[in-house]
Amino acid sequence: MKKIISFSAPLLVLLGAVAVTMGLSATKPTPDKTDEPPRALSLYVEPVRADRLILEVETQGEVRAKTMIDLVPEVGGRIVMVADAFSEGGSFGAGETLVKIDDRNYRLAVTRAEARVAEARVTLEQELADARIKKKQWEDWVHEGEPTPLALNQPQVAQAQAAMRAAEADLEDARINLERTEIKLPFTGRVSERMVGVGQFVNAGAQLGRVFATDVVEVKLPLTDKQLAELAMPVGFVANGTEAPQVTFSAQIGNSSHSWLGEIKRINASVDQQTRLYYAIAEVSDPYGVNVSAEGMPMAVGLFVNAAIEGVQPTDALILPRIALRGEDKVYVVENGELLIKTVDILASDDNRLLLSKGVEAGALVVTSPVRSAYDGMAVEAITRSADSSENQVTAVSANSR
Repeated sequence: MKKIISFSAPLLVLLGAVAVTMGLSATKPTPDKTDEPPRALSLYVEPVRADRLILEVETQGEVRAKTMIDLVPEVGGRIVMVADAFSEGGSFGAGETLVKIDDRNYRLAVTRAEARVAEARVTLEQELADARIKKKQWEDWVHEGEPTPLALNQPQVAQAQAAMRAAEADLEDARINLERTEIKLPFTGRVSERMVGVGQFVNAGAQLGRVFATDVVEVKLPLTDKQLAELAMPVGFVANGTEAPQVTFSAQIGNSSHSWLGEIKRINASVDQQTRLYYAIAEVSDPYGVNVSAEGMPMAVGLFVNAAIEGVQPTDALILPRIALRGEDKVYVVENGELLIKTVDILASDDNRLLLSKGVEAGALVVTSPVRSAYDGMAVEAITRSADSSENQVTAVSANSR
């Protein structure tokens, strides 16, 4: 009996403790439950603005001369004079003699040609005189039939006239060759390379140097199909002089920024097979004279420049901050305290602004704050920035301000 009591006593105590605990738990008052709504996330927003704009497309290119040629002589001989202007970097005017070749042999050729012309003229006069005599004799002595051309000395006259023309042509050729001993160009330009000096003998067609005209320079500008659509210009576009799209070129040279104005003259009528790009050709007139930059810097051949091409037709666009774009084509819009994810069509963009064709409405509040794990219907609170957003400039020109 003592063993049974000693064994069952702890068990009874344990069961009693469990019973007391369960009783206390059952009689404990139930706490009041309160369902609190999730806290709204505060986000910065900016309103979407609608405007009619002329879009700009940014690209780059290298300045090249519209006219660049190898300077070659049309006659051979020894060089007796090289102008100071004919040196690398030198500037020359239209009609200025750059190189002179020894012309003594060519002057002698002119003298010989003049002698042949005089001889041919005498022969022609003799044959004409004989023709007049034979015609008179036929009229006085022969009264029947028609005279043959040979009887009137006509073949001899024609032969003398042909010899006269050949002699005159030889004289003209000799004079032209004499003129060619002075090498000139019909345009104002610069020298990019010189290869000869005084005393050197050159043959006709030998390269003396390389020069380019400075009246016009060109820039070949690559464009994607999207950029071409933004400009609203077709493949094969050719400017008619009044509707040429304007281009603003810029370059950083040392510590200074320089800009120049030009025009799109044409767009190639084919697509580059290697790059799959379209190429627009822009021109700048008198880049070494009138159209230098405000600081006096010419738009030099070989310079790499940035280009901002202004479109031709105004386009309706929705304007919002560039930081509002999420991914490739999404923006977050706040409506009635909820975040909505919108898919948009992008017209153009730069570092500050995004231009859309559709996807949101004018006046909509787009989110500019970073958002993690965004989803449609997320509870948010819109906050408008107090900073003046007008400091950021839109990279498009308002059609109303033109």
